[in-house]
Amino acid sequence: MNETHKHKICMLSSLVLLFTFKFCSCSDTISADKTIRDGELLVSKGKTFALGFFSPGKSKSRYVGIWFNNVQEQTVVWVANRDTPINDTSGVLSINPDGNLVLHHNYTTSPIWSTSVSLTQSNSTNVIAQLSDLANLVLILNDTKTVLWQSFDHPTDTMISYLRIGFDRRANQSWILQSWKTDDDPGTGSYTLELSSTGKPQLFLYHQNLPLWRGGSWNGEIFMGVPNMKRDLLTFNVSFTEDDNLVALSFNPLDKSLITWVVVQQSGFFNVFTWDNQKNQWNRYWSVPINQCDNYGTCGSNGNCDPLNFEEFRCTCLPGFEPKSPHDWYDNRDGSEGCVRKKGVSVCGNGEGFVKLEGLKLPDTSEATAKEGWSLNQCEEDCLRNCSCTAYAVLDVRNGGSGCLAWHGNLIDIQKLSDQGQDLFVRVDAEELGTSSQCLFVYEFNTIHIF
Repeated sequence: MNETHKHKICMLSSLVLLFTFKFCSCSDTISADKTIRDGELLVSKGKTFALGFFSPGKSKSRYVGIWFNNVQEQTVVWVANRDTPINDTSGVLSINPDGNLVLHHNYTTSPIWSTSVSLTQSNSTNVIAQLSDLANLVLILNDTKTVLWQSFDHPTDTMISYLRIGFDRRANQSWILQSWKTDDDPGTGSYTLELSSTGKPQLFLYHQNLPLWRGGSWNGEIFMGVPNMKRDLLTFNVSFTEDDNLVALSFNPLDKSLITWVVVQQSGFFNVFTWDNQKNQWNRYWSVPINQCDNYGTCGSNGNCDPLNFEEFRCTCLPGFEPKSPHDWYDNRDGSEGCVRKKGVSVCGNGEGFVKLEGLKLPDTSEATAKEGWSLNQCEEDCLRNCSCTAYAVLDVRNGGSGCLAWHGNLIDIQKLSDQGQDLFVRVDAEELGTSSQCLFVYEFNTIHIF
């Protein structure tokens, strides 16, 4: 090999190296003297996640995002400027003199996105932004490691391991997931997953602020409306916190090698995917809604929806109730109007009692009251004393059950479940209850069983 040829190879190798380092940074940190420009990357220490500029789908707009670094299909889990895209490749992510992480383009003075935290002048030069192996971009004081801001407090459409959704009343902070607009636009979409803050907190999927699907409330072990959650506890560690100020849900796989993507999609589905290394693709682990009974309030107030009742109408009225609109119910197979108390009955001071319905997703608890530590007998006695109390159930199913959930008014979004439902005790009049106090009536589908 002649010297000229060797020189050409050396020059080519140098260009390749320059190109590589220009477009891939081994650093996981942004500092006052270390910026990230469009075409460069931050990579977390364990190389599990990367941060950089991207264009989604067919779009040419540029966004700053975080994605799985060890998955071949680029899957973005967080977007900084989701509603303020950049129309060229001039974007720069940097720490400004105030100590904030800011996004500029075309070298403009006003950022199009910022962490917007307040710092003293003495602290501003001590700030760094670091991408963790949990996909959390954290703005910290470098000397004390004090967290000033973190992307986990501003999720987009994705829930990944250790990220939480919920709210903190004391800090006036909430964590919700909100879908992208389209595959080409990560802007704020119309589907939202959140934990409700009224009554007994529940997991809800909303479409334009209207409930689409309800995962139910936490019963000490699971959210009843989340499909196969008892099975999921063998794969995932689920953490749920609930007190007067904080309500928060998070998860992490028991198998650390399992790559999981939990996302609210612009198609209106809440999906859990796991990565298949053999096929290099995402496999859907579960999804909601999957049947009509998953849609909120399919059978209206005081109706029970059974997704497995293929031969008959999926909707049945609760004991003591009848269809509000018989024509729609029987002729059109439309149960959305729900059910009302049968005419001429009294459930206040006339020998009324309760009928037990087994294996249900309990009704919407937005207006239910919770009493901790009560026995089931105390629940029944308290509900019976109050004529407005329409039903009760166990609050916490652990250790044989304790506490009480009580409903006052209509019962909505009840569903028959095949494997993880609870018992609901519904108030009925004396005639519906029967004359014998020794009989226990259990409604199962459309049949009354007497034991």
